[in-house]
Amino acid sequence: MVDLAGTWRFTAVQGADVTAGLRSAPFLTFDGDGQVYGDAGVNRVRGTWELAGTRLVFGPMVSTMMAGPPEAMTCEQRILRLLGDPVELVAPDGDTIELDGSGGAATLVRDEHAGDRAV
Repeated sequence: MVDLAGTWRFTAVQGADVTAGLRSAPFLTFDGDGQVYGDAGVNRVRGTWELAGTRLVFGPMVSTMMAGPPEAMTCEQRILRLLGDPVELVAPDGDTIELDGSGGAATLVRDEHAGDRAV
């Protein structure tokens, strides 16, 4: 089982690279106590998480409500949709995870400094 504790930066959402037009790099930080927080591209997010085998379930997620550039808002909506339903987690290595669920798919890489910088 993968150790999710730490910070993970989104590199792709719905098959599209996460790059230009974002205020900051979207990321999630998983605390060992079941709390998760991060940035979805424009707004900060916070909620809970639980991993059972390969099934990752996010509890209710709350978010700030700022507006941003269209590209960033599209990316953020895709991320929030993904976090809204349970996802299957695949960890091809210790530094990459792939999430796949009815709300979409994403690839994240371990990056402890993801919240420190903009894209």
